[in-house]
Amino acid sequence: MRLIDPGATDFDQVRREFKWSIPTYLNIAQQVCERHQHRADKVAVYYENAAGERAQYRFGDLKRLSDAFANALRALGVERGNRVAIVLPQTIETIVAHLAIHKLGAVSLPLAILFGPEALEYRLRDSGARVAITHASRYDDLHALQPELPDLRHVVGCGCGAASSEFWGLLERGDDNFDMVPTLADDPACLIYTSGTTGPPKGALVAHRAVIGNFTGFELSQNFFPAEGDVFWTPADWAWTGGLWDALLPALNYGVPIVAFEGRGFDAERVCRLMGDYSVSNAFIPPTALKMLRAVPDLRQNHDLRLRAIMSAGEQVGEELIHWGREALGVTINEMWGQTEFNYIVGNCSAIMPPKPGSMGKPYPGHRVDVIDTAGAVLADGEEGELAAWCDDPVMFLGYWNNDQATRAKITGNWFRTGDVGYRDEDGFLWFVGRKDDVITSAGYRIGPGEIEDSLLRHPAVLQAAVIGKPDELRGEIVKAFVVLTAGISPSPELAREIQQSVRERLSAHEYPREVEFIASLPMTTTGKVRRMELRQRELDRP
Repeated sequence: MRLIDPGATDFDQVRREFKWSIPTYLNIAQQVCERHQHRADKVAVYYENAAGERAQYRFGDLKRLSDAFANALRALGVERGNRVAIVLPQTIETIVAHLAIHKLGAVSLPLAILFGPEALEYRLRDSGARVAITHASRYDDLHALQPELPDLRHVVGCGCGAASSEFWGLLERGDDNFDMVPTLADDPACLIYTSGTTGPPKGALVAHRAVIGNFTGFELSQNFFPAEGDVFWTPADWAWTGGLWDALLPALNYGVPIVAFEGRGFDAERVCRLMGDYSVSNAFIPPTALKMLRAVPDLRQNHDLRLRAIMSAGEQVGEELIHWGREALGVTINEMWGQTEFNYIVGNCSAIMPPKPGSMGKPYPGHRVDVIDTAGAVLADGEEGELAAWCDDPVMFLGYWNNDQATRAKITGNWFRTGDVGYRDEDGFLWFVGRKDDVITSAGYRIGPGEIEDSLLRHPAVLQAAVIGKPDELRGEIVKAFVVLTAGISPSPELAREIQQSVRERLSAHEYPREVEFIASLPMTTTGKVRRMELRQRELDRP
């Protein structure tokens, strides 16, 4: 199933002529797995873990295992519309769980394995998750949370140990024939929590139709995907939009093998070996990971790389990485832009559109994106305003979970406001200028200050706290905390490390403040709000 003619030569013409055709009934599991059963013996997943153990799974395996697990989940009481949490890394269990949940007409809730107990508890409580499927390393944490979560009836472990191997025990007892629940294209399929500027994270509810809505951008950002012999890989966690919707689901949709690597951290040398061993042709690699790959000398000479296309997103790629990619990897990196609520809508396709290094690209076929003012009027070329997407789009989310007010606040007329500021040049390319709000973009993660500030205040030494994104060459931004201490407490490097660790343990390794600065008072507005803009400017003014 291709949406774009691989013989196309004019990006703008493809955009003008493209029309969506979304069926009334649609299910992600049918789209990315069931319809491949005429080639059930084709490899779908190459798996490798940190110890070097390997396995292969075919499309027939995915169907059989997900049918059995769908029956197992049904036996646990999971019904249409229920939320089922998945706290797993890049493993076969992650794929099977998503497919099984969709077959039931239930809603998958991907959660990062790096989340601490507070981050997990909030999302599980807010979503009303019925079941949580978790890696052995997090089983005890979730089991300990269960008494505080009245909706969470079962914690299913994956991995070593009697309790944590329950996943395979349930699966083996499940019948491997399952009649998929018919779902509409507009039915909810996935709930992903995204950070905002104030308050706790909000759950973005995504429909089954969004899987097709991603495909025009995916095909073009991967230079007319798929081609014969393609193999896909991404270091992005499958719990995030980038890993799940921009890599795993599209690769399976096109019947192309994806490499699942259950590793720890990002090891540039091992990544090069991994891509060579599995003949990876296409990848989604965030800018921070690309910068880390730059440290590997003579990439093409020392590693058997066969890359033909790389998409990069999550933060700005920049001119320097574009030039490096051409020299070191032999490919022109295609920058892409989107959000959890409105994904894969702007980008490049170096195969038919020479990119402007530094630009995000142009709207992909089927998506209307422009620059608007506060009233929702489209601005002229060169004028800065808010980047906005037209709402009549299959990739648009259904709304924020149990938060209609937040959903309405994002829409002006028929424009969805992204909160990103940019402009359109005379050739129709869109350029990112910055965030309209205080969301921090670090190593591809979008991080809201509110949840971190709340966690900081839980430390007994902290009286007040404010968090900003500080510019950083590797990550784009790092989280920096400004802390006012409780009376009688003296600042020290040891206290700063203690505060950092407390946030890391409660929330996540990507959210903790990498810098803590103790200050006498925070800059405030007359209404008592923290002036984060003043704190950011203070950082920029420093030599």
